[in-house]
Amino acid sequence: MSLHSMTGFGRGRARGRGLTIDCELVSLNRRQLDVQVSLPRELAALEPRIRERLQARLHRGRVTVTLAVAFSEAAGREAVRVDEALARAGVEAARAAARRLGLSDDLGASLLLQTPGWLVTRAPGGDPERAWPVVGRALQAALRGLDRMRRAEGRALAADLRGRLAALEAAVRAIGRRAPGVPLRYRARVEARLKEWGLEALPGDGRLLREVAMMAERADIGEELARLRSHVAQARARLAAKEPCGRALDFLAQEIGRELNTIGAKAGDAKIAAAVVEGKAELERFREQAQNVE
Repeated sequence: MSLHSMTGFGRGRARGRGLTIDCELVSLNRRQLDVQVSLPRELAALEPRIRERLQARLHRGRVTVTLAVAFSEAAGREAVRVDEALARAGVEAARAAARRLGLSDDLGASLLLQTPGWLVTRAPGGDPERAWPVVGRALQAALRGLDRMRRAEGRALAADLRGRLAALEAAVRAIGRRAPGVPLRYRARVEARLKEWGLEALPGDGRLLREVAMMAERADIGEELARLRSHVAQARARLAAKEPCGRALDFLAQEIGRELNTIGAKAGDAKIAAAVVEGKAELERFREQAQNVE
């Protein structure tokens, strides 16, 4: 499975059983899968099946499903009938009463529309379950169109994300080149400051040496750098994997940002700070694009 964008559009049409079904799918960015279904009243019972099919195919995004139905002339005729037995009994009763009361017989066909129960209507197309094969074909065609668009945009996203990772990796390499000397440079700065204060004549002060060693240890960014390299490598591996990776990329971007912030705070090195700023700028672009990935 290649990388998929969360945004896309698909349309499908299917005919059969006296029905023409038009289905449209619109997908937008969302952290979780959110399916909104708009159906004609006569097909409302099919909503659970439509949701189930979409949930089996899609993983993230706000997906809006819109179905429109048109009925053939024959299906329309089948949907309306007259209860002739009830109408005949009603007309006979009305005429008998008219004769007894001395009224004129002016009954016409319009009486069928005016009398509740004589004209029987039902949903065109009959049982929604019978319509499901046609609805399913239209939905499947719309899903194919949606998938094509999301896949095409996903290829562009993948190329951009790989470029962002390459720039981020360059920043990580720059930090790695400076990292081994961070404790030494920190200690050298402390010793230079002590010398300025006239304290260099206390080489045997164990407490001072321990304090310098402890502060130099605190400035060591080796562990953070190892985790940062691991997170970046995992992000690249996720991009190459077959399963959806949007949520994983969101998480890894968060963790990469955490390590960059810690490195910038601990290192106390101007060149490392510059590399951190560059890395965070690329990370922000990476995060923005990753939010479009399924």
